[in-house]
Amino acid sequence: MLPKNRTPTHPGEILLKEFLEPLAITPIALARHLGVSGQLVDEIVEGRRGVSAEMAWLLAGALGTSPEFWINLEMRRELALSRPQKPVEPLAVAN
Repeated sequence: MLPKNRTPTHPGEILLKEFLEPLAITPIALARHLGVSGQLVDEIVEGRRGVSAEMAWLLAGALGTSPEFWINLEMRRELALSRPQKPVEPLAVAN
């Protein structure tokens, strides 16, 4: 269920606070380990870029999580940010 009173935390913040900082790993060191650009990881950590399916697989392999963990974080945030201002009425089903 999506929270209605706040936007879900960006996956980059989770990556930084829950993984990189406790492991004392910089975003650049993670990028080198993953074989991607430092700019890509920096943009994720800074909240300027989302986590793609490919990046979810890379993060899962490196950090011992599942790719679904990263995709779900991303999906929850995107859904919350794109919630329509006006509710959409259900279609009336003709009998």
